[in-house]
Amino acid sequence: MAGRQLANKWLKTEALLSNADVAPHIPLTRLYSADSLKQMLHQFGMVVIKPIRGGGGYGVIKVTYAGGIYAFTYMSKRRAFSSFEAMFRALNRAKVGRKYIIQQGIHLATISGRPIDYRVKVVKSNGTWVYRAMVGRLARPGLFVTNLCKGGTMLSAHAGLVRSLGRKASIRKRREMRSLTNTCVRILENTFPGIGSLGFDYGLDHSGKIWIFEVNTRPQ
Repeated sequence: MAGRQLANKWLKTEALLSNADVAPHIPLTRLYSADSLKQMLHQFGMVVIKPIRGGGGYGVIKVTYAGGIYAFTYMSKRRAFSSFEAMFRALNRAKVGRKYIIQQGIHLATISGRPIDYRVKVVKSNGTWVYRAMVGRLARPGLFVTNLCKGGTMLSAHAGLVRSLGRKASIRKRREMRSLTNTCVRILENTFPGIGSLGFDYGLDHSGKIWIFEVNTRPQ
């Protein structure tokens, strides 16, 4: 049995933010609006907007602000504007017709210039949560999304961590990722009884800090 499914990213983010140990690992997230987008762009320089419901990298757009230029990248196509208003109008035409969230942009650790993130999949079997997968997803050259359905390359979490952060850090970070996963599973199961499988999307920045980008109840 697959268990309960929750498509709404916002609800799952709110649940995790309630825990003081987990909250620092969640990028600042806001519901999509012009004011929030402008404020976050000026604060972080880069954000990612994504549909509240959906997966596979569908509809995910990177938005940046630097040197007075606003720009957004959808798949491999980048468009630049001299004003926020012009960029926002074009962005609203480019994004899919769904409700969106804005997430603080994280500059991911890379392998040969290609961003890498991680998928950790756990399932409940006979009353116990067990790990089914810990893999790295390396973005296709020229893309910022790592999804395999968008041409990303899968490799073991160990190999990805070693190649992006070095052997010494990889063991520590893999252990930290598992500990964070265990904590999140307890929070989500208490908040949403009946869930039976979870897929965590993690990213590590250049300093090695672990970020939780998303939790899926229908992990692929």
